Amino acid sequence: MKKLSVIFAIVTALLIIGCASSGGSAPAGEPLIVDLSKLKQVTLEDPDGEANYTPTGGTVTNVKPFVRNYQPFLILFDEPINVSGYTRATINCKYFSAEGEEIKQGDGNAMVSLIIDPAGEKFSDGSPNLALKELNVGGFSGIVSSPRGVRIRKTDTIGAVLLQNSNVGVKFIELTEIVFHNGDFER
Repeated sequence: MKKLSVIFAIVTALLIIGCASSGGSAPAGEPLIVDLSKLKQVTLEDPDGEANYTPTGGTVTNVKPFVRNYQPFLILFDEPINVSGYTRATINCKYFSAEGEEIKQGDGNAMVSLIIDPAGEKFSDGSPNLALKELNVGGFSGIVSSPRGVRIRKTDTIGAVLLQNSNVGVKFIELTEIVFHNGDFER
């Protein structure tokens, strides 16, 4: 019986050590605010979103107006961003009509995905290449734009952000903020 108690204690200790070293929680730290001036928009060659990575000259706003719903707008980071110490993301955008008038923030304007590998799958829900996919950016039910943000999939790096209009009236999307953090993000 004493040997079983010792074995149980050793196994329990090993499990505790294993859980502690597996990165169960990210270290507390300063938020990582992405420098939007270093982002580069690229073209998507076909409707399936195959990137040819030709820069459009744009950065955080699509150069050409959207002509259909869920039209993709891919922005590459100048180099993959290390997000291994963060658990949440806050993302904000503005939306504009064909006339350049700003559209009021609300549900049904746009969706956003954070892409781990820009050369990989970008559109499938549940894809292991998506660190985040959220609807209603800036809307009442879209908590990705709140100070709390949303949880991101555990990954070491993020390589791109994909924006899509969810409303045919939205012709332009301007990415205004991406912040990686571990809780409420205070501006």
